[in-house]
Amino acid sequence: MRRYTFIDSLVGTADNVLRTLAGGYQTTSRTSPAQKEPETTLSDSEKRKVSGLMRINHCGEVCAQGLYQGQSLTAKLPEIRNKMQEAAKEENDHLEWCHQRLEELDTHTSYLNPFWYASSLSLGALAGLAGDKWSLGFVVETERQVVKHLESHLKQLPEHDKRSIRILEVMKDDEQQHATTALQAGGAELPKPIKFAMTVMSKVMTKTVYHI
Repeated sequence: MRRYTFIDSLVGTADNVLRTLAGGYQTTSRTSPAQKEPETTLSDSEKRKVSGLMRINHCGEVCAQGLYQGQSLTAKLPEIRNKMQEAAKEENDHLEWCHQRLEELDTHTSYLNPFWYASSLSLGALAGLAGDKWSLGFVVETERQVVKHLESHLKQLPEHDKRSIRILEVMKDDEQQHATTALQAGGAELPKPIKFAMTVMSKVMTKTVYHI
């Protein structure tokens, strides 16, 4: 079995960057939950609302890719690295589903995606350098915050927009599972100042990406 060097990891990360931002990323065999629901007519105001929320969720998945890829780059234990890479693959499903929904709504993904990806990649790499228990703890807290955002968005979506609702419901279940898996793998509870900083960063992202 080939043993990958740090240079190999860098090359792989560069490839993942291009795939995440430009398309062509690897997904699982799951189809979008939206496919089970018929398209419904949305008013102009509803369409703007749904588009903004789905743009936030798409950018959130871009950030998730940056986080997991950064962590897998610096993770010390092979089994932790493998967990990060598997989680990134599952997050790609979410990325694809949100992208498809935005195309159905005839709107764009966030123009700020490269910035937020780079920020998340850096944070993920730093978390990995801090140690695997802190890296996993970072995943736990990130996923907990994502679940809260998804729950909020589910309440804001029009009740008849079943396609968007189904996507977010499955995403929420997956994110909860990722948090549980990271916790069971030895994730440490993060200090309150770090949690607060993550919350502030998340709010800045959602406010800017909703429109841009």
